[in-house]
Amino acid sequence: MSTENPDPAEAIAHALSRLRGRRMPGGGPHGHGHGPHGEHGHPHGHRPGFGMPPWAGGPGAPGTRLGGPAWIRMLDALATASEPLSVSALGEAIGVDQPRASRLVQQGVQRGLVQREADPEDARRTRIALTDEGRRIARGMRGERRQVLSKALESFTDEEKGELARLLGKLADNWG
Repeated sequence: MSTENPDPAEAIAHALSRLRGRRMPGGGPHGHGHGPHGEHGHPHGHRPGFGMPPWAGGPGAPGTRLGGPAWIRMLDALATASEPLSVSALGEAIGVDQPRASRLVQQGVQRGLVQREADPEDARRTRIALTDEGRRIARGMRGERRQVLSKALESFTDEEKGELARLLGKLADNWG
């Protein structure tokens, strides 16, 4: 386990977030890297909008629902980054190509969750950062995820938690 992140639950959450959204080489079983959505084909077995946490909005709340896993990965990546990210770095961090990352950023700007700022090292480039509202939502997501993960790890010994953190980190480091 890494010495930079001594809490196994935090290391596991970080590794899982790094793995989330990574595509299988060759586009995966559906040929395009995305699973089907809907009542039976949604990645987590539930329909979008049902059982969603409060920070995600929901059906009947136009413009408030985040709109899928890529949104969650984007907010999480920006919340955990040590500094604002370029669109390319953001795309790499969340497992999408640059055009998709650009669209996510544009939608995030329109919703007031992210902002563009000039890169202090190169004024021709922009970096992406969370707004106050984006940080609030990211905190809610991370807190809920941490709570669910802690409950799932209750039956693990400290040694098992450390080993799981180490192995997931290794998998994330070596994934395509």
